[in-house]
Amino acid sequence: MKGRMIGIIILLLMAIASAVVGYFYFHKSAEDMAKAAVDTFYTYEQDGAFSQSWSMFHPQMKGKIDKVNYLQMRPHVFMNDFGVKTFSYTLGEPEKVKEWTLEKGAEPVHNAYKVTVTQTFKGKFGNFDIVQDVYTTMVKDEWMILWDYGDR
Repeated sequence: MKGRMIGIIILLLMAIASAVVGYFYFHKSAEDMAKAAVDTFYTYEQDGAFSQSWSMFHPQMKGKIDKVNYLQMRPHVFMNDFGVKTFSYTLGEPEKVKEWTLEKGAEPVHNAYKVTVTQTFKGKFGNFDIVQDVYTTMVKDEWMILWDYGDR
């Protein structure tokens, strides 16, 4: 009887430990999910999947950049004009921003995350980086991307 109780206690402790480890392993913070969304966006861009990256734009961004123009201009400027086939990128750590606006007069985004993106290009004009703060927020359970157009 005593040995059986010890076995039950050990199994209970193992189950609790597994639940705690599982929670921390599978549970992602909002910061982690925001950074993952920006990573997904730039992976699409890197792969030339501009239709998928455009689909991740926040409705305010879609109002600024028409899909057809984006699909024509984005690869043209980066790939053709810069003479590159692809680029690498790094992401900074997400920083929560409250009441952020895309530009003056735009409706505020109540909870956004700013992630600094550094794109590295190696092309016909040499090696260069473009550093841009990218914002992401949840809209109907999806992470959406925004760029800053404001005068700051």
